[in-house]
Amino acid sequence: MQGQAILREIPGHAVREATDADLRACDGACRRVHGVGRGGEVADALEQGTARVVEREGRVAGYATDPAFLAHAVAETTPDLQALIASAPAFGGPGILVPARNSLPLQWCPASGPDVVRLLSLMGIGLYDESDGAYLPSVLH
Repeated sequence: MQGQAILREIPGHAVREATDADLRACDGACRRVHGVGRGGEVADALEQGTARVVEREGRVAGYATDPAFLAHAVAETTPDLQALIASAPAFGGPGILVPARNSLPLQWCPASGPDVVRLLSLMGIGLYDESDGAYLPSVLH
């Protein structure tokens, strides 16, 4: 997906810049969704100033290392992920990768601003475990 930033809030989902104090919560969110942590990438994004978190009911429910092609996002629910996408100031590089498996953001994004510019296939090596949440994958991991 690529296009104009949406720049709006999703009610009940507060998005803010991540801080060092959020690192553990972000790593925990990734472990809940994917079964593995990506704390190193979150730490790099914190250092670069691109990491953002979404809070729901007073706790971190997801994060984005950057709304960009070479970055990733993880969220407990689709609305948490939509809040991260909607608050992004821009979509870096060729845009964001939105998995077709989660059809709600795939339909919601073009209706809200960014458009589908190309379809890609998810490929992996070894066994594939379905994620337990919503996410934007990265081409780097």
